[in-house]
Amino acid sequence: MLRRIIQIDEEKCDGCGICAKACHEGAIGIVNGKARLLRDDYCDGLGDCLPACPRQAISFVEREAAAYDETAVLSHKRKKEDGAQYGSPCGCPGSAPKVMKPVVADTSVNSMESQLSQWPVQIKLAPVNAPYFSNAQLLVAADCSAYAYAAFHGDFIRGRVTLIGCPKLDGIDYSGKLFEIISAGNIKDITVVRMEVPCCGGIEAAVKDAVSATGRDIAVKVVIISIDGKIIR
Repeated sequence: MLRRIIQIDEEKCDGCGICAKACHEGAIGIVNGKARLLRDDYCDGLGDCLPACPRQAISFVEREAAAYDETAVLSHKRKKEDGAQYGSPCGCPGSAPKVMKPVVADTSVNSMESQLSQWPVQIKLAPVNAPYFSNAQLLVAADCSAYAYAAFHGDFIRGRVTLIGCPKLDGIDYSGKLFEIISAGNIKDITVVRMEVPCCGGIEAAVKDAVSATGRDIAVKVVIISIDGKIIR
């Protein structure tokens, strides 16, 4: 049908995410650092997002588009609200998922090339259905471990999809989010790297609880790092 709908000028858009927050229907998302109309039937054509845009990157056009579907909008909003308890990605362009090609590092002690293969890495921000989780070897690490253990990239990140978190500071149980990732991604195996401090046990427990909930036989290896940067188990 021919109707009024928004149009986003990606050349003007700086990915600030203000429009995504202003859109009550959730029709706008941040994709690869730019605002994008996710689905025509999410847009009601009223334009609450227009005055919110500081770059004047949004305008109305009249074109062929699917009719506004309130049922689809409500379902979409419920899914977003359900994911909020796990810290779903927000409008911030820094939380947009990215797949990266890590530099092939040499084996010398002084090699400093990053082995990170994806973004974001925070458990709270990682999209459950991100393509990089498919058949991946997963690393779930405590925030501090990468600072304590000098060869973290070469010994642990290389060849794995990385998720990090701190159960004490984040104050949430990661097991639900990890269960969704493991279930959706058909994860091959999981390496947990945690510190020796007791509060780090929460990240290990969350992984084991999530794996148990899937009912699958997934190998989980736990590595414990001492506060002076040594592997103690």
